[in-house]
Amino acid sequence: MYIHIGGNKVLNTRDIVGIFDLDNSTLSYRTRDFLAKAQKEGRIINVSQDLPKSFIICRENGEHKIYICQFSPMTIIKRTDKR
Repeated sequence: MYIHIGGNKVLNTRDIVGIFDLDNSTLSYRTRDFLAKAQKEGRIINVSQDLPKSFIICRENGEHKIYICQFSPMTIIKRTDKR
């Protein structure tokens, strides 16, 4: 199944590793370090046209990509029909 995450980007649900709330998860220094490292490596793709609310980690072509998304994690989870 595929889900739309904004910015004309569609992800295959089989590739999704995790969906995280940006506000809550970035309270941890480990998450901030992880995102900073991913940014330096060019693995972050911002598909948000509004205030970002979540990030999605996906496996694509053997590496992990992080998508910054304007939708809440619950909205994305509802779109996957997996709870």
